[in-house]
Amino acid sequence: MATETKLAVTKKPGEPALAGEVWRPFESLRKEVDRLFEDFGNDFWRRPLRSLAGFERTWPSRLAAIPPADVSETDKAYEITAELPGLDEKNIEVNVAQGGLTIKGEKKEEKEEKKTDYYLSERRYGSFERYFDLPEGVDADKIEATFKNGVLKVTLPKTAEAQKPAKKIEVKAA
Repeated sequence: MATETKLAVTKKPGEPALAGEVWRPFESLRKEVDRLFEDFGNDFWRRPLRSLAGFERTWPSRLAAIPPADVSETDKAYEITAELPGLDEKNIEVNVAQGGLTIKGEKKEEKEEKKTDYYLSERRYGSFERYFDLPEGVDADKIEATFKNGVLKVTLPKTAEAQKPAKKIEVKAA
């Protein structure tokens, strides 16, 4: 059973709890926003990629924006699907070398508008690079990439050996 303790209240209603204390509702919000901006420059974008059968890397911290990518596995192949809105296939490069697959892209956009009372000139540039380790059993000579409606799909077919189902080994009593 709880016992009740009664203490005398010396504070008047509407008066701050501590001397000099003033309620500032936006103070904590400002501190959190400041912390967010401080964290933004300190490896904010450095996260692990989704991993599947050896696809494990971290994003380079020097990049401003990394396109999202999904990695999936079927019986016959692995598939990497990356959303690359606003890019054309001529601005995308897919390379396979030294046990890894690299997807690179670059976007250059320039806009210029001249009117009688104003002049507008805007330039936007950006590039990205994603690296994926190739898992064992991928036939690197048969990798294909297609690009449609801003979505890149890279198919990494498995070798015949990698497509074989796992063999179950019977466990016998000794």
